[in-house]
Amino acid sequence: MPEPWPGDRSPESREPASIVPASPLAVTFPAALQDLEDRIHAALAPVDPSLVLIFGDPSDGLSHLGAGLHARFGPGCRIVGCSSAGEIGPHGYASDSVVALGFPAASFRIGICVLRNQSQVPVSGWMASLRRLHAEFRPDPRRSIFGVLLADALARQEDVLVATLDAAIPGLPIVGGSTAKGMNFLPTCQMVDGREQRDAALFLLMETDLAVSEVSFAHFRPTDRRAVVTAADPHNRIIWELNAEPAAEEYARLAGIPCDSLTATEFARHPLLLRTGRRHHVRAIRALTPGAGLQLLSGIEEGNILTLGRAVDMTQGFADAMDGLPRPPLMVLGFDCILRRLALERAGMAGQMSQLFARYRVAGFNTYGEQHSGMHVNQTFVGVALMSPEGG
Repeated sequence: MPEPWPGDRSPESREPASIVPASPLAVTFPAALQDLEDRIHAALAPVDPSLVLIFGDPSDGLSHLGAGLHARFGPGCRIVGCSSAGEIGPHGYASDSVVALGFPAASFRIGICVLRNQSQVPVSGWMASLRRLHAEFRPDPRRSIFGVLLADALARQEDVLVATLDAAIPGLPIVGGSTAKGMNFLPTCQMVDGREQRDAALFLLMETDLAVSEVSFAHFRPTDRRAVVTAADPHNRIIWELNAEPAAEEYARLAGIPCDSLTATEFARHPLLLRTGRRHHVRAIRALTPGAGLQLLSGIEEGNILTLGRAVDMTQGFADAMDGLPRPPLMVLGFDCILRRLALERAGMAGQMSQLFARYRVAGFNTYGEQHSGMHVNQTFVGVALMSPEGG
């Protein structure tokens, strides 16, 4: 059986937690802690990390913290981080905190590609950089390999990014999250080795001797109510018309809600689903626009057929998905939509989900969009479970 998850210890403890050899380690500290750099280094140094991931918005600045840790750990350890809408630490949901994850060099090899100028969408340049990274990385076929994408949510280019990644490195499992700062969708802060990366997406290629399994869970099922997007602004992700009617009015009719009662809560309860292949993916509504439009958190185009979704049990469904893993995870690197967290908090169930996150050793952050299986989605939990090798 795995050793106790480090989060079972007090987050104020300065002693390194007991962990499975060569398994990842996650720690959480208050964002305003003055000796944050010292405490993260003390907690993660025993695992000799090749990568430290940092999620949150420390009071002294993410880049400042990253630079200090890069100097402490040395050139053999990469420091990568981003701001978030909320964190997931060893005790579950956290706020105004910094979550640091250490990936031991004994079991993890890391490659990093900064995909710059997101707003200009230089797909050819991204493609060349990704192919060069993969070729120079020279993956070991005897080990597991996966990718992690941290995208700037305000650039609104996640659909292009995931398509580019899928074309550049076919067959690679990739999970990720769209980052912004806080609950007010403020400008993203991203960092590599202490250097701030503006208008960029960060891609990590990770190879490990642990077993790897992708995880995806959306707590919605399709209904029989559908609508065709008859007018849209794809660049700004706005639907102007559904079924040739003002989008907000037609959405309210389909959901059975008075138009003047449309709120973020109702949008979260009744999402729009886009079917791709055999699966429905959430196209979450962010807000109403002047002119009765619906602004989404994912791409939309005229002609798309959307289905109204209905919510199912969020906690039991998540537990069932995690219990379906081949073995108990040493850690799950997770990206959880902020709209899911808000819905749980409004339902008084955030504590229950936090307990599940702790039980299944989930660590990560709350996002404004999730990437999985070549798709950019919303209101979904996606992640990668890291498990002991079969027979190991």
